[in-house]
Amino acid sequence: MTVAVIQFGGSNCDRDTVQALTAMGVDAELVWHEDGLPAETSGVVLPGGFSYGDYLRAGAMAARSPIMDEVRELAEEETPVLGICNGAQIGCESALTPGAFTTNESARFQCEHVYLRVENADTPWTRAYEEGEVVEFPIAHGEGRFEIEDERLEELEEDDRILFRYCDGDGNVTADTNPNGSKHNVAGVTGEDDHVAVMMPHPERVSLPELGSTDGRGVLTGFAES
Repeated sequence: MTVAVIQFGGSNCDRDTVQALTAMGVDAELVWHEDGLPAETSGVVLPGGFSYGDYLRAGAMAARSPIMDEVRELAEEETPVLGICNGAQIGCESALTPGAFTTNESARFQCEHVYLRVENADTPWTRAYEEGEVVEFPIAHGEGRFEIEDERLEELEEDDRILFRYCDGDGNVTADTNPNGSKHNVAGVTGEDDHVAVMMPHPERVSLPELGSTDGRGVLTGFAES
């Protein structure tokens, strides 16, 4: 399979993602958004960064790039699509997943390691983990606070569409363990079908032993096993 890692003006985690996937034996390539998706595309990553300088809203301009029409078409065909950080913002803005990511409660850019609790271990992105398992990923965002209507969030929770929640090292989910003010400590969700997902933490930055941790490798396995 070929995973297309889409580059927008301002993407800066695209090469990291390609290297992480390639090291796992996944055929991945950078795709400039104006060039469209290759015919053989069988997976898509919307990487982190600051597409279009986060003008208007983070991810808003990239979501309206013509290539996103192609991404939505592939998603409807059950092609795996993963949005990471800025890619998560793009995914929500594109209606691939529900909710929105907005300014951190601290109103500051936050770059740190956080603990995540696996909420649903029966998705392509979490099957390498156990439900309730605690992993440690880095975050780096200024607009990472997940917001959604209460009724819609209840539906997501009832349908097991929450991937991860921010927690402490023992898996306790509290206000103190929430780095950005995300509703119910949500760090990642799936679309209507679980082959589409978005998350704010960066799995590609903790996917190789050389990076000091392989906690994020399980997320990227969603492409290797598709």
